[in-house]
Amino acid sequence: MDIVQLIVVAALGALTAILSNTGIAVFNDGLRPVIPEYLEGIISKKELAATSFAVSFGLVIGFGIPVSIGASILLVHSLLLMTDIIGTWTPAGKTGTILAGVIGAVYGIGLTLGLQAVVDLFALMPVDVLGPLGAVGTPIVVGFAVFPGVAVAYQHGFKKGALTLAASTLVLFLVKRFGTFQLNETTSFTLSAEGMALLIGMIFMIVFAVQVKGDTDDNQNLVSIFVERVTRIKKNWIILSVAGGLVAAATSLTIIAGDPISLNLLGEGKFGEAALAAFARGLGFIPLVFSTAIVTGVYSPAGTTFVYTAGILLHGNPIVAFLVGALIMFVEVNLLSVAAKGLDHFPGIREMGEHIRTAMNRVLEIALLIGGAAASEQIAPGIGYFWVFGAYLLNKTANKPLVDMAVGPVAAIALAIIVNILYLLGLFVPAA
Repeated sequence: MDIVQLIVVAALGALTAILSNTGIAVFNDGLRPVIPEYLEGIISKKELAATSFAVSFGLVIGFGIPVSIGASILLVHSLLLMTDIIGTWTPAGKTGTILAGVIGAVYGIGLTLGLQAVVDLFALMPVDVLGPLGAVGTPIVVGFAVFPGVAVAYQHGFKKGALTLAASTLVLFLVKRFGTFQLNETTSFTLSAEGMALLIGMIFMIVFAVQVKGDTDDNQNLVSIFVERVTRIKKNWIILSVAGGLVAAATSLTIIAGDPISLNLLGEGKFGEAALAAFARGLGFIPLVFSTAIVTGVYSPAGTTFVYTAGILLHGNPIVAFLVGALIMFVEVNLLSVAAKGLDHFPGIREMGEHIRTAMNRVLEIALLIGGAAASEQIAPGIGYFWVFGAYLLNKTANKPLVDMAVGPVAAIALAIIVNILYLLGLFVPAA
């Protein structure tokens, strides 16, 4: 690990923590719809911090860090999910922003140098919780593919919502069955089934929305929520471009990888195949990142993930990778603006924004509750579902309840700690 690598990972950790602290960008797709609620005063800083911890921590220790060990390359989740947490836990204001940057930089360096030590620490727990906790976020990706159907149902009624969901389901089946293309004897190209299902659902959602008629003159005089929130992203294009450049530079130095497939290919020195895998993943992430960004006004520090592809293709050239990554992010931000201005001319599209946000929150609540329950059941078979269902319903009666989407992951983490304590007391025997 040379000094250049440490500088890059420190800068990336610092900047992404600052972006999270200021609400400009977060890496976790599940956290992005929650940020506007904090910025608008709907939820408190404590609730935001609790939600961030709940939706990200299990993935850091149960998915990001363990996956990183085999190839000695950081899966980006282990870094950027934690900087999401750091940014939301540090106070608002200049002092909190500086503190977030310092802690983010220290964490980036510490994670890079001490990756194995972190995993060893969790491995010392007598009952394995790393693998099960990784299941907390499993339903989120496929859950996001459901939200267009739900949003259409909210806006246009059950029949059109059911039609949208049916189309998304059909595409999900077809792409899972036929979405892998063999390019040569050793390389294949696989479409993201969830990404394609989401894309089809969004096409239906937009088609139904543009059919809603309104007064054209009034539409032109109104500034929709889309334009307002995309403008918020656009005014931060410089810092977002720097973030994109740092992600590409870190990838170029093989410090990080954007997904487990490209990470393993990079570990084997297969840069061409890794770039192809990263590019295919980016195609699937366009509808997810763009839709959440337009609705929430919060972007991702890695954008639509094409910055990873640039970093891989420019392996060993961090300066060039930084410049290309920054350019990619700049282009993405401006495409968001063009898309939002186009949507502003249709009243149905403007109305769609609130329905998308509501649908996303509902889907996240269910996905994280199911993920938390599945993880808990793996940790303590026969007890996990009971524990999470009880925690969810009991939370409803609390004076200061957690937001619904935080209950499942928090319950799973709490159960992981409890069963280890019970094991030491001789009161719990893990499943074989």
